[in-house]
Amino acid sequence: MYGFTTTLTGVSFEQALSRTIEALKNEGFGVLSDIDVRGAMKDKLGVEMQPYRILGACNPALAHQALQAVPDIGLLLPCNVIVRQETAERIVVGFLDPQIMVGLVGKPEVQAVADAAERLLRSACARLSDNEASVSAT
Repeated sequence: MYGFTTTLTGVSFEQALSRTIEALKNEGFGVLSDIDVRGAMKDKLGVEMQPYRILGACNPALAHQALQAVPDIGLLLPCNVIVRQETAERIVVGFLDPQIMVGLVGKPEVQAVADAAERLLRSACARLSDNEASVSAT
């Protein structure tokens, strides 16, 4: 498993995207990048697909700690969060599990950073759930 997701219903894609960015902000994350996968696939390949965005989320304090411990960990930053429309009524929001970083780096100094990032990202995920969505591992 490499992440966890929640599914939102009864909201538009743009509402889900906005709620996701706000939930991340409430946990101390900013969005450094926002990749419009749907737009890129349309422009580059002429392919139509459902709305799909990849957000590069960063908590500056945690990123700083990780970079101090392992300077090359920037290859694994920022934390990716996806917002994708599955059907007209279902928006999936997925979060990369920061514990993946620990496994790839193999340095115990990163464990505390990954633990904190995971706790905050799971909290953001729970904020989105609002008792109407389900959270699952992917």
